Amino acid sequence: MKRRLLLAAAMVLPMAVSAAYAATPADTVVMAKQIDDIITLDPGEDYELTGVEIATNVYDRLLRYEADDVSKLIGGAAESWTISPDGKVFTFKLRAGMEFHDGAPVTAEDVVFSLQRVILLDKTPAFLFTQLGWTKDNVKDLVKVTGPDSLQFTVTADLAPSLVLNLMTSITASVVEKKVALEHEEKGDLGNGWLKSHSAASGAYKLVAWKPNESVVLEANPKFHFGAPLNKRFIVRHVPETSAQLLLLQKGDVDIAHDLSPDQLATLAGNKDVKVEVFPGSDSWYMAMNTAEEHIKNPKVRQALKYLIDYQGMTDSFLKGRFIVHQTFLPQGFLGALNYDPYKLDVAKAKALLAEAGYPNGFSLTLDSPNSSPFTEIAQSIQQTLGQGGVKVSIQPAELKAVLGTFRSRKHQLLLVNWGPDYFDPHTNADAFARNTDNADKPASKPLAWRNSWYIPEISKETADAAKELDTAKRVGMYEDLQRKVTDDGPFALMFQSAQPIAVRANVTGFKAGLTEDITFFRLTAKH
Repeated sequence: MKRRLLLAAAMVLPMAVSAAYAATPADTVVMAKQIDDIITLDPGEDYELTGVEIATNVYDRLLRYEADDVSKLIGGAAESWTISPDGKVFTFKLRAGMEFHDGAPVTAEDVVFSLQRVILLDKTPAFLFTQLGWTKDNVKDLVKVTGPDSLQFTVTADLAPSLVLNLMTSITASVVEKKVALEHEEKGDLGNGWLKSHSAASGAYKLVAWKPNESVVLEANPKFHFGAPLNKRFIVRHVPETSAQLLLLQKGDVDIAHDLSPDQLATLAGNKDVKVEVFPGSDSWYMAMNTAEEHIKNPKVRQALKYLIDYQGMTDSFLKGRFIVHQTFLPQGFLGALNYDPYKLDVAKAKALLAEAGYPNGFSLTLDSPNSSPFTEIAQSIQQTLGQGGVKVSIQPAELKAVLGTFRSRKHQLLLVNWGPDYFDPHTNADAFARNTDNADKPASKPLAWRNSWYIPEISKETADAAKELDTAKRVGMYEDLQRKVTDDGPFALMFQSAQPIAVRANVTGFKAGLTEDITFFRLTAKH
């Protein structure tokens, strides 16, 4: 089934600064960004946005969407592939002459090991492949080497072949060097402990070092099969304060400032030395509501909370230029994405719903929020508007890593977070927001619906059926229906889709922030 990918053209606005320019090295690109969400750089475990972005540039994967044309599915490690008539057996031929960073050849055995390893590790992203019908018991039979440069896998689940191919573009399908991973294996972890902060890869960059809450240093791989990167080194510095990012950019200590606020971007207006490039994003920003909490269990309470958020007010003020109001789980640009935004700030309607739910005098809730911008400002706005409806909110700020831990353990009441798709298919988000068939404390997988204790066997079946539908028009209709149900009744106050205005020194060209972190490639960035 042909994927439809609609990408807005990036707008490039000339900007400038008056500060002195202390140039970074001519062969090195330095980006300032908040990167404290990195937990691991092992592609078999990686699931956080920045970690995925870094691993994307270090590892090659079986298939990919390349930075200069993200609408076209192409081979990564694979040169070509075929699919059996029944859509169950996928055969791949690898590119000739590929090497890992240590000079060893990339073989079909490495690719097979890497795919099997995801299942055997059973980390957070394993669900991407378990939906193919792969388990620890059968994956070695279903994913096999068929020759030095060829491999074959069998899918036992009833899925559209395009969905299966799209899964092979995710960072989870990265090729890990088997020999190196096993040399560093401890207690059967297949090298996971070592690969959290090292690499065994063949991508565009070598991982030189990751210092948590400090920096990631990458060095170009001159033998990358798509060509050597246009820079020798790419460094990502952890700069959580946007004011510090702005100052570093003005001084010339960084080439790219990733997270500037609209007000900070406005201060750059009129100077020819800096430009602001705006890229469409696919992140969904939302407030999670744990239905295990007595009040939130009531669907009328969930609807009331959604009517106590000033969506438009935030995007018209402190979020201006960085977000658009979007209240469904499929970002604009994905097949089946629905423009359905039924909620706006309506205190009277919210109070009526709360009264119907038995809470005319309101109640108190906690809101877990990352302690960085714009989460802090969003949390404060929500605290203020929920208070207008009689819901007293206590904000619990913490580092993003800690907030994610609270979310994954279902210990929150309300929680602010954002979500990025894993691959370019509507199933990637539907499977997270609209699936939970096992609400036990330790289920086989833990999608977002599970994290909010939202048990939905019937909606989960609809999600599974949509993934199998081969007729494009019917599939679109199914995802539109799912989006309405999740927006109306689900434990998600979906608020925004991201846009990414990124400030770049004028002598830097080719930087492109992808619609997802999986297609944010650094190798085409050059300095002049």
